[in-house]
Amino acid sequence: MAKKQKHQKDRFAEREAEKYEHPIPSREFILEFLAERGRPATFRQLLTELELNHPHEKEALKRRLTAMTRDAQLMQNRRGAYGLLEKMDLITGRVVGHKDGYGFIIPDDGSDDLFINARQMRIVFHDDKVLARVANIDHRGRREGAIVEVIEHNTHEIVGRLLSESGLLLVQPTNTRISQDILIPADAANDAKPGQMVVIEITTQPSLTTRPVGKVKEVMGDHMAPGMEIDVAIRNHELPHEWPEEVLQEAARFAAEVSPDSIQNRLDLRHLPFVTIDGEDARDFDDAVYCQARASGWTLYVAIADVSHYVRPHSALDQEALNRGNSVYFPGRVIPMLPEALSNGLCSLNPNVDRLALVCEMTMSTAGKITHYEFHEAVFRSKARLTYNQVYAMVIENDAGLQKQFAELLPYLQELFTLYYLLHKTRKKRGSIDFDLPETKIIFGEGRKIERIVALERNDAHRLIEECMLCANICAARYLLKNDCPGLFRVHEGPSVEKLMDLRKFLNEHGLKLPGKEEPTPRDYAKLLDTIAERPDARVIQTVLLRSLSQAIYDPENKGHFGLAFDAYTHFTSPIRRYPDLLVHRSIRRILQQKFVPGEIEPIYEKYGEHCSMTERRADEATREAVNWLKCEYMLDKIGQEFPGVISSVTSFGIFVELKDIYVEGLIHISLLPNDYYHFDSLRHEIYGERSGTRYGLGDQTKVKVVRVDLDEGQIDFMLADEMLPKTQKNSQQMQKKKKKAKKQNL
Repeated sequence: MAKKQKHQKDRFAEREAEKYEHPIPSREFILEFLAERGRPATFRQLLTELELNHPHEKEALKRRLTAMTRDAQLMQNRRGAYGLLEKMDLITGRVVGHKDGYGFIIPDDGSDDLFINARQMRIVFHDDKVLARVANIDHRGRREGAIVEVIEHNTHEIVGRLLSESGLLLVQPTNTRISQDILIPADAANDAKPGQMVVIEITTQPSLTTRPVGKVKEVMGDHMAPGMEIDVAIRNHELPHEWPEEVLQEAARFAAEVSPDSIQNRLDLRHLPFVTIDGEDARDFDDAVYCQARASGWTLYVAIADVSHYVRPHSALDQEALNRGNSVYFPGRVIPMLPEALSNGLCSLNPNVDRLALVCEMTMSTAGKITHYEFHEAVFRSKARLTYNQVYAMVIENDAGLQKQFAELLPYLQELFTLYYLLHKTRKKRGSIDFDLPETKIIFGEGRKIERIVALERNDAHRLIEECMLCANICAARYLLKNDCPGLFRVHEGPSVEKLMDLRKFLNEHGLKLPGKEEPTPRDYAKLLDTIAERPDARVIQTVLLRSLSQAIYDPENKGHFGLAFDAYTHFTSPIRRYPDLLVHRSIRRILQQKFVPGEIEPIYEKYGEHCSMTERRADEATREAVNWLKCEYMLDKIGQEFPGVISSVTSFGIFVELKDIYVEGLIHISLLPNDYYHFDSLRHEIYGERSGTRYGLGDQTKVKVVRVDLDEGQIDFMLADEMLPKTQKNSQQMQKKKKKAKKQNL
């Protein structure tokens, strides 16, 4: 074998020779060699057969084999021999924990998940990378796994509550995917007191025989301290929230105002009456708009803060912005993507000051079509900071006071509304899917205690700005494609075959059909939404329709946006708070300055897309966790109270109910339903009683009693109120009451 090996050429020998003084066979060559060898080889065997005799070569091979094992390219068996994973029937993957103690391994090769029982989960944390084998196939055909080796421990810090049990200090993680409590030696408590929230560093990873051990790194404060829910969510989801010193230093170098030098060679639009229109509590202003009527339509200007002028590639600011990916908006608190000096200062389009912008100038026809567009590096001045409610009151409700205050701007705002109604009509014709699901806002009182949870009301001023931003985003996507310049697109693909089948079955049960055949279009979805608008179960059907669609992502390859019914779409309008928008700005400026080669391929954009999609999901999960905590806190003093609600989700273990006008969701566990055997119907989104035939389905009205609130688990438990029990159950109870009453009378 060695003799044959001597004459076999390493295809990557030149690369290795350039990188190392004493080159050894490449990783690729070692994998090919072991594949041809047909069986594992020990370190000594590899040295002999690869003819590596020099001490430097021996040490280099040892390091390479260790690295290949760490990266799951090789596996070292109990005899110390190195072999190929695929030959050993081993699977590499990431662990996903479940709050009930068990978990799953998500294989790297995309194959079906492996179920991991609670005992196996004792040796790992959620998100660890492992090698596993298939240990069993259960009666449902589900693969059960056994962990062979932990390749990579990815949990090094944990947030939790310090507890004292039988003289031992333990930390109970707030992340419900981590089921093990962590032991804290007395000398590692760092003066933390039981009941306090702490951040701990894992000093000993878990194993089958020992529980994980840690030390307190930071004392966060009392369990119920105001704002604790956000601090916990930030750490649970590893959101970057502290500015590195070099980032602050870089931000501090900028002047408070735009310098005269930076205005050179820019289109001067300071004479045009641009305005910003945002919510009352907005602090950073990305966009400003101006609309002017023409004989054949309108000219619409959308000015977007030119963040790319200040945040240059590979700078400390850029690296931290990429790391964060986006700003994160919690109730009452923001974790910004850029330091305040930029996000609320120099980049924010504050009124009556010069600001640098990338402006999209669009010519709109009387039919609501974009007939021409141009991009400009410009300087402009916002003439006013307006709110949605002000603009709506001024233009739609004819508020005389506001009309007088903003008399010079009023004609341009009226033109914006005229254009908006036309654009909205065009959008409906195009078949854009418009889900009208309510958003909520938490109103805080003194001491950050929740006073109430309210539905956010959107008026036509909100929708006007949304349409203007859509137009600018479309033009940005077309501009990238037209010039064959790399960038990130906002991709939203249609429903998968499986989800579409389930959706059609659900709709059939409700007497509905989704237009279109094998591949429905956005217009088909939109038509269905129009037909159900007045139905009492409209929200339920909207929810199911939404769940049938894939999640939108960022991708360097344009695949269109199904929900908006656009062939090409990107994010251009929010570079202060989204990194993909900043990348698109850079690409557009490169085109304007003729500093790129058409068709140039940049593989890094694929990594940018994956990373920014991840940070967006991370932000959503973190804010959802914080909001859930706040809602649980809000319900703590309402145990025993009854509320009307609607069934918002149905599972095999129970039904979730959302309380009306409170927008809080809780679970009625299947064990708390009237006595019966219940079965889950996934197609109808309901569970039904075997004996009684009682059904509980998505969208059903009900009345519930709050029975338990668990802050640590983030869970609210309900039970059905007596008057909402099934008729069979109520009749039974009434009969029992009558019998008792009759018995008393006879006595």
